[in-house]
Amino acid sequence: MKYFPKIEDIYTAATTIKQVVPDNTPLQESIRYSKEYDATILLKREDLHRVRSYKIRGAFNKIFSLSADERNKGVVCASAGNHAQGVAFACNHLGIKGTIYMPSVTPRQKVEQTEMFGGDWVTIVLEGDTFDDSSKAALQFCEEHQKVFVHPFDDPKTIEGQGTVGLEIIHQTTAPIDYVFVAIGGGGLASGLCGVFQQLSPNTKIIGVEPEGAASMKTSIENGMNTELAHIDKFVDGAAVKKVGNLTFEICKKYLNKVITVPEGKVCQTILDLYNRDAIVVEPAGALTLAALDFYKDQIKGKNVVCIVSGSNNDITRTAEIKERALLYRNLKHYFIVRFPQRPGALKEFVVDILGPTDDITHFEYSKKSSKENAPAVVGIELKNATDLQPLIARMKDNNFFGDYLNDKPDLFQYLV
Repeated sequence: MKYFPKIEDIYTAATTIKQVVPDNTPLQESIRYSKEYDATILLKREDLHRVRSYKIRGAFNKIFSLSADERNKGVVCASAGNHAQGVAFACNHLGIKGTIYMPSVTPRQKVEQTEMFGGDWVTIVLEGDTFDDSSKAALQFCEEHQKVFVHPFDDPKTIEGQGTVGLEIIHQTTAPIDYVFVAIGGGGLASGLCGVFQQLSPNTKIIGVEPEGAASMKTSIENGMNTELAHIDKFVDGAAVKKVGNLTFEICKKYLNKVITVPEGKVCQTILDLYNRDAIVVEPAGALTLAALDFYKDQIKGKNVVCIVSGSNNDITRTAEIKERALLYRNLKHYFIVRFPQRPGALKEFVVDILGPTDDITHFEYSKKSSKENAPAVVGIELKNATDLQPLIARMKDNNFFGDYLNDKPDLFQYLV
């Protein structure tokens, strides 16, 4: 193996980051999750950093390690948002000029936070549709101007900085830890945890969690080589990476107990539950580990489990999409092409006779463009129970309203959600 984090280097990183992370983030038991899974579920609250994610650990450790000459040249990074804030904070704190590349689709909240933390010390460039697009542009700029690239995950100093999360967990509990669930984007945090637990608690099983639409680590491990995905779902922006790091791939391939994927809709439901029931605000990547518990409910029963809540940089403007994806995942939101007869009273008939008593129309697009006997409308219907779907479709067909069901047609469905 080309590189594996040494425990003494992670301890050194822990001392270094005390400048910007003076106190350990809390390790809190979740009474609700512990009761639900009949286990001790502990939340490592990395969302409570000043930059609202663990990324400040690796970013500061890397930048602090630079020579005076390297600092004078300035640094460059690429990030989907959280690493950018860590780099911006470090640049401002240490007085180092930084250029930060972010995807053009980065939530505005993350861009504004990066601007705030960096102040006059950073310049932000929005480039490309994904982290990988931004990374390519940042590396080219870095080479052209002879600056230092601060990698968000595939760098020893970054990995060692992220590994300090594991040190804190070890020191915050006296009970043996059976499982640690960690979100994977590029694999920096997971690799750092492997370094800590392999050397200090080797019986702990580390479970990596990726979004279903961006399973780059899982795919790479299954292929036996670091594999770049052709397409990814960018919704879980903090973990949506086409290709993981070469260093992190080798570490995770050997030392992770398993890598699993979680549907984006399940992540959305977890975000809503954490907000409504626990008053905890998380971003999609921050909800990944808790969303994964359902898939391990038999294995973790009676065990001590740590879920790392990696970040809380969520944009409130995404709430509608989060709710929509959650409803779709629970089979409570459905889209149809409904063919309305061209006669008075057809819509009233649909509402009164076709919809169930608890069904609700939440989307309606209709335009009469011809004199045809039937005219189509795109209708979104929210159900109270998933079992109400088939009876609804049957009533639509029996009364000649049914045109098509759109949820299982991804080429069309992408334009609705």
